[in-house]
Amino acid sequence: MIQPIRAKTILNPVKQPDTWFGLRYNMNLYRGCQHQCIYCDSRSACYQIENFADIMVKENAIELLEKELPRKRVKGTIGTGSMNDPYMPVEEKFNLTGRALEVIARHHFPVHVITKSARVLKDLETLRRIHEVYAAVSFSITTTDDGLAKKLEPGASPPSERLRAMQTLSENGILTGVVMMPVLPFLEDTEENITAIVRQAHAHGATYILPAFGVTLRDQQRDYFYEKLDRHFPGVRAQYERFGDKYFAPARNSWHLEKVFQALCKDLGLKTQMPVYEGEKNKQMSLF
Repeated sequence: MIQPIRAKTILNPVKQPDTWFGLRYNMNLYRGCQHQCIYCDSRSACYQIENFADIMVKENAIELLEKELPRKRVKGTIGTGSMNDPYMPVEEKFNLTGRALEVIARHHFPVHVITKSARVLKDLETLRRIHEVYAAVSFSITTTDDGLAKKLEPGASPPSERLRAMQTLSENGILTGVVMMPVLPFLEDTEENITAIVRQAHAHGATYILPAFGVTLRDQQRDYFYEKLDRHFPGVRAQYERFGDKYFAPARNSWHLEKVFQALCKDLGLKTQMPVYEGEKNKQMSLF
C-alpha cells in the first residue's frame, strides 16, 4: 500500500558528534521501505511503524524543507537513508528525493545519501551542484554475490549495479564509498566476502568503507528476520537463537575479520572513517 501523509517536520537534529556518518541533520521523506531487506532494524517496535511494507509518502516534505533550511544556523550535513531507502521504486513516481536535493542545492547545504539503489544516478547533475559544497553517496553493500543479495535485500538493486553506479558517481567527482553493515553472522562473515567487498569497492572508485561486523536483533526485527531465515536459509535460525535476547549478534571471528579488513583498506588507500564536511570541521576547530 502507498498512501500520502502530512509531516510536522522534515529535518531532525542528529546527536553530536556523529562519528559514523558525519551528519548534523537527518531527513526521511518516506516511511516504510520497498527494498524489504530481511535484517532491517527499522522494523523494530521503537520506530512505531505498523507495517514496514506500507509506504507513507510525506506529501508536504518539500514545502517543509523550503521553510526549515533557511532557519538552520549551522550549515551541517543533511543525511538521508537511515530509516528507509531514498531511492526505492516509489521515488520514480513521487521524486521526493530528487526535489529535496534541488532545494538543498539552492540553499548550499552539504548532503550524505545512503542507498542500495542505482536509481541515485537520476540525480547526478543535482549532486554535482551540491558537491560544490559537499556531497557524499554511500552504497550499502554487505555482499558482492548478486544471488545472495536477492534473498537478503529482495527489492534493492543487485550489488553489481550499485558498484557500477558508484563508479559513475566517482568519475563525476562525487565522494562515494561503502556502508558495509550489517555483516550477517553465518551468512556473510567470511574472509572471502569481506575482501571481495573491499576489492570491488576500490575497483569502482570508493574512497571509504564504513564497517560493522555483526547485526542488531531487536523484537519485531528479530521475528521477521528469523521467519525469512527459515524460508531461505534452513538451519541458520538455530545458530542465531544462541544469542538469545542480546541486542547485537557479532560476526564470527569478528576480531580477525576486522584485522583483515583494516590491513587491506590500508594497502588500497581506502579510509575506514567518513570524510567529513570540511566547513563543519573547520567551524568545530575554531571553537578551541
